[in-house]
Order: sequence, then C-alpha cells, then structure tokens
Amino acid sequence: MTKKIETQVLIVGAGPVGLTLAIDLAQRGICVLVAETRHRGEPPNVKCNHVSARTMEIFRRLNISKAVREAGLPPDHANDVSYRTTFTGQELSRIHIPARASRYSDRSGPDGWWPTPEPPHRINQIYLEPVLFAHAEVTRGVTILNRMRINSFSQDDGGVSALGVDIDTGEEIRISSLYMIGCDGSRSAVRKAIGAKLSGTDVVGRVQSTYFRAPDLLSRAECTPAWATFSLNPRRSGNVYAIDGRETFLLHNYLRSDELDFESVDRDWAIRTILGVSDDFEYEILSREDWIGRRLVADRFRDRRVFICGDASHLWIPMAGYGMNAGIADAMNLSWQLAARLNGWGGEDVLAAYEAERQPITEQVSKFAMDHALALQKEREGVPASIEEPGPTGVAARKLAGQVLYDLNVKQYCCGGLNFGYFYDASPLIAYDGEAAPAYAMDQFTPSTVPGCRTPHFWLADGHSLYDAMGSEYTLLRFDQAVDIGPLEHAAARRGVPLTILDVQAKEVPSAYRNALVLSRPDQHVAWRGDCLPADPLALVDRLRGSLSGKAVL
Repeated sequence: MTKKIETQVLIVGAGPVGLTLAIDLAQRGICVLVAETRHRGEPPNVKCNHVSARTMEIFRRLNISKAVREAGLPPDHANDVSYRTTFTGQELSRIHIPARASRYSDRSGPDGWWPTPEPPHRINQIYLEPVLFAHAEVTRGVTILNRMRINSFSQDDGGVSALGVDIDTGEEIRISSLYMIGCDGSRSAVRKAIGAKLSGTDVVGRVQSTYFRAPDLLSRAECTPAWATFSLNPRRSGNVYAIDGRETFLLHNYLRSDELDFESVDRDWAIRTILGVSDDFEYEILSREDWIGRRLVADRFRDRRVFICGDASHLWIPMAGYGMNAGIADAMNLSWQLAARLNGWGGEDVLAAYEAERQPITEQVSKFAMDHALALQKEREGVPASIEEPGPTGVAARKLAGQVLYDLNVKQYCCGGLNFGYFYDASPLIAYDGEAAPAYAMDQFTPSTVPGCRTPHFWLADGHSLYDAMGSEYTLLRFDQAVDIGPLEHAAARRGVPLTILDVQAKEVPSAYRNALVLSRPDQHVAWRGDCLPADPLALVDRLRGSLSGKAVL
C-alpha cells in the first residue's frame, strides 16, 4: 500500500541550496518536506570551497552565520590565495584574505572595504552542508526524508502529486504538495520533467581533480600556508585547496585544450609536478573529483507549480563558489515570493517574478565566470620557460607573472560586484522610477537605492547592522520622520502585507540614500523609494505583492 504525505512545499534535493530554501520557507511559516537520495550524514563531494558575503548575509538572517563561520579551516589558518612555481616552490604573489579569527576586524585586504556585516567565508562544502542539515533538521516546519527518490510527478491547478520510493525498503510514498522545487543538481530529473533545456557553452575546460591526504605536505613548503595555492610552471599548472588546514587537500590539474580525456595525463605525475615533490613523497587519494567546466543556463525556471533552483537551472565553471552561491540567491528570491503566496498576501502574479528576475542575473554572472576562466586558461598555457630560472632573468619573469596573476585573480576572489552589484531591472514586483541602475564589474560596484538594487548596508547609531534591524518581510526605511507614512501603513494592512517601519538613526548614512523613504523587500533589494508617498499607496502595495489589478488575494 502506498504511503501518503501532505505538505505545502516539496523540495527535491538536500544540498546547500535545498536546505537553505527549506530553512527560509519554514521560518516564514511554510510547511516543507525535503526528499534526498543520500543517507543521513552522508558527505557531499568535495566541491564548493567558498561562501560569498551575500550568502553569509542570508545565513546571518537565518541565524546560522556563526555556526557556519566556526566550521572549516582552523581559526588562524590563512585564507590567502598564493601563486607559486609549485606548491613547494617560490612564491610569485599573494592575495591577502584574513583568517576567520580576524575576518571581522582585518580591513587590510582587497575585500576589507566591503559594506557588509558578513564578509565571505572560505569553507568546503563537506563542512558547510552538515551545518545546514543540522539546522534544517531542528527547524520547526521542516521534514527531511533521506534515501527518498522522487520518480515522477504530475500537477494541476490544485497542486503537485509526486511519487517517491524509499531506496532501502522499496516502499512507495505519494507526496501531495501545493508547490514543488527541484534543487536536484546538474543532472536534475525535475528540470528534464518540466521540459527545460540547457543552452550555452558545453565545454569551457576540463579539470582532473583529486581529493587526497598528505600529512607532511605543509612541512615541505617554503611559504606560509594559504587557502588556495596556484602552481604555474611550464610542465603543469594547477591549484591546491586546503580542506582541513592540516593534511587534506583538493588538487585541480587544469587540462590543456588538446587534452580531451581525464586520463590523458598521468594523475600521479601531474600531482607530483604541481606539488613540486619527488618520488619519495607519499599521499593517499581519497576520491577523484574530475569535472568539466560549462556555461549552461536553462531556458525556463518554472512550469506552473514546479520550479528549479541552483545547478538544476544553471551550470557554471565552479570558480570561487559562483554556482552554489548563485543557487542560494535563486532560492532566497523564490522563497519569499512563494511564502507570500502561501501566506495569503502575495497576488496571482507574485511567482512570475522568480524567472523574470533570476534568469537574467544567471546569464550575466555566468558570462563573467566564463570570460574569467578563459583568461586564466590563457595564463596557464602561456607560462614563460624562464619562470624557474635563477638569476635576474628568472627574478624578472617571476615578478611579472606574479603581478599579472594578482591583477587577474583578485577580481575572482574578491568579487564585490558579483556579491553586491547585480540588480533586477525588469521585475513585475518593483516600482521603477526611471533612473538606471549603475553598471558593475566582477570586482567593482556602486551602492545604489535605484529600485531593483541591493539595499545598501550601513551601521546604525546603536552599533547594530541595518539588516538586523529590518523586518523579515517588507521594511520601510524612513530618514525623515516628518514624512507622513500612515496611508502606506493602512494600504499594507488592508492587503495583509507585513510591513516594518524603521526610523533610521545613524552616525553616517551612505550617499546612495538620497530619498526620505526607501522600501526594502524581504530579500533586501529596493522595491520603491521617494521623498513622499505616491498618490495611490494601495496601487503601490498591489504592484509589490504581484496583484496589479488590486483584486483580493485568493
């Protein structure tokens, strides 16, 4: 007999994207069921090594940033990026990124100027995911079914009916939900089932990747340990990430353009060449993590009541955690919109904003990542033969290479533009005022209150973060208490839209705040701004909640 379960939202996949989505939905009062094929506690692959500042801001709001920050590398382990001739060879240059023990206080690095309460955090997914799982597991409203595979589903105007199976027992389970979200990775069955097609660049590069244990590797290196160590020499270039900061590492051997097969290069030779060690060096391969860099984006992120997030909707070159962090941004965008609909104040069109907002951002950022990957490939394949020579010729070659590598890669590892610069310029849920959002680059951005931009962060007079003082849904920032906001409060109450009023008191407000009023969305993007309320506050509220017609919410 088939077991039956009912829930409001079914999430397929318990990776970082699915777990973060489940936690956020549950904190917004939504009942969530997560189906995951892995065993409880089964570790993920050694993939993403970086949690962006924007994601850490999200974790702060979910009350898990402290637990995430305390996991990963030892507190005093440098988070620097080092460029060397080999792992154990001469250093060419170094990008300074503070260790987590001094992450909040050290402002000296190229990302120390960022206006955020939560700087980025270097941590591998094998340490991140258990923190998220533990938090999700005890969050009221979240149920996780491990060893559960969703085999098929159907949908109608009333909801989604999914048929799953317990992988260990063979028991069938029928799950009825109002909405379903596929966070089931690059081979997403949900994406295929809704007919979404990936398009873009199928192969940007191939990487022979090895997760290994080597207890005495650090003792062989001449330089201070780093989080990421790039090796560049004429024989073989690669990258080594510190995983536990002591004895486990992830090594990427970047195959050249004519090396079309993962086994076309002897793995042991490549590892020893990148590390710069002799035949007496001993190491243990824990797993092979070979991957192909791609730039593929789905042509649709939704089919009626079924959505896709993260790797299910886009596949990028896995550099600096772009894929996972963008996936979490997807999830947070969808989460508040879905919760608004389920909690009764979101209009019929509120869910149309997910695809309208996130798909263009995915296209933008994926091209940034691909262009950067191609530039890096050019540097790896053009290493000068003199880079390891003694004497003035070698010194000059190393100095030049070090500067080029620093200038190119600081944009990747200190990517303020990708964190804070992106904006939504064609959303049905934003009241635009005719001013264009400022352009951004991978590493540069201009804080702005142009509707669609990230709500610029600053510190309040009492020392608290602006984001900590904001409500969980809409927040109206009032910089002039003489402005009457009563009609907007009345309109929001009439439509049931949660609205927090924050009369701002700060020693210094960023110049981006030029208006007396700024209305921030639940995802901390600007929804509207002005020096006084619009003539029809109810029409504004209806636009922001996805009901331009002003009809009652069903």
